[in-house]
Amino acid sequence: MVTVEETTGLQVKGLRYRLGERLLLDGVDLEIAPGESVAVTGPSGSGKSTLLACVLGLIKPDEGTVRVLGHELTALPSRRLAQVRRQLMGVVFQFGELLPELTPVENVALPVLLGGGDHRDAYQRAAGLLTDLGVPQDGTPTGMLSGGERQRAAVARALITDPHVLLADEPTGALDPQAREAVADLVFQVSRERGCALLVVTHDPAVAGRADRRLHLQSGVLRDGVGV
Repeated sequence: MVTVEETTGLQVKGLRYRLGERLLLDGVDLEIAPGESVAVTGPSGSGKSTLLACVLGLIKPDEGTVRVLGHELTALPSRRLAQVRRQLMGVVFQFGELLPELTPVENVALPVLLGGGDHRDAYQRAAGLLTDLGVPQDGTPTGMLSGGERQRAAVARALITDPHVLLADEPTGALDPQAREAVADLVFQVSRERGCALLVVTHDPAVAGRADRRLHLQSGVLRDGVGV
């Protein structure tokens, strides 16, 4: 029998979150299957990044649940939540959030090392991912790479733990047009090839248009739509 966990990588139900007088999320529901991509657009301040933070467990919603492969993140204690997040989820941030003084290999291997993984294996896997994604590995500090190279390294870091859910917060927002196209293609390609449930938050209609589904968040409600 096929279970819900096998057909749904990410499941969000009834998510509500209020910040002061503002209701940023008003009963948000969302399901993303393995290998499926969903883009969420919406005006600045509409709650897109808040939605991602709730999915990651960085913000506790007032109501609702977030499940990744059947694990209810909203019910987990902080230490277990961090462990599940590290094992099952990968994140690509707008500015990469890499340590500029480390090499790309060191940056990509870091999530495995923080989880207690083997040093040699982590470095080998990191080097393999970076090779696949076309990032130089000549020992140059990450801070010396181009914007596109740094963001590809950030994608590699998000993939190092073989996540079931991949989250991307404005992954192309800090890039020039040429690098933006390349990184956008890469994010959606690796999601399909690796079977990750992909949730992308973006202002860019060209990025959102690559997704299997496009949703719009406004006034706390997530709806089908093409508005940006």
